[in-house]
Amino acid sequence: MKNKDKILWEILVPTMMDGKFIRTRYHKVWDKKVRAISNGLTILKPAKGEWVSATGELLAERMIPVRIACSEHDIEGIMDMTIKYYNQEEVLAYKVSECVKFKKNDDFGLGIMKTETARAKKELV
Repeated sequence: MKNKDKILWEILVPTMMDGKFIRTRYHKVWDKKVRAISNGLTILKPAKGEWVSATGELLAERMIPVRIACSEHDIEGIMDMTIKYYNQEEVLAYKVSECVKFKKNDDFGLGIMKTETARAKKELV
C-alpha cells in the first residue's frame, strides 16, 4: 500500500470486559492482529471515557487510544475484529489525519551490515 492511501486513525480500546479488567497479555494478542493488518500501531495512555449505551445507560470506563496508519478498508476490518475480540456493543474509530508520511533513513543499518559481512568473510577464510 502506498503512503498516499494511508490515513491516520485512532480507535478506542476498552480496559474492561464483562465487568473485569482486561489483562495485558489479552491486549497483546489484539496488538499482534492489528500489526498483521497495518504493520504498526501507537498505543497511548488510557483516558476516561463516558458515553450513553443503546439502552440509555450512562457508561464510564477508561479507554486506550490507539493510533494506526492504514487505509479506510483496513480500519473497517480492524473495527470488525475489535468489536468481536473485546465483545463490545460498539467501537469507535476516527480519522486523525489524511496526511501520513513515512521517511526512511537510507543509511540505517548499513554500518552493521558492513561489519557483519566483513566478519562472515573472515570466518570463511
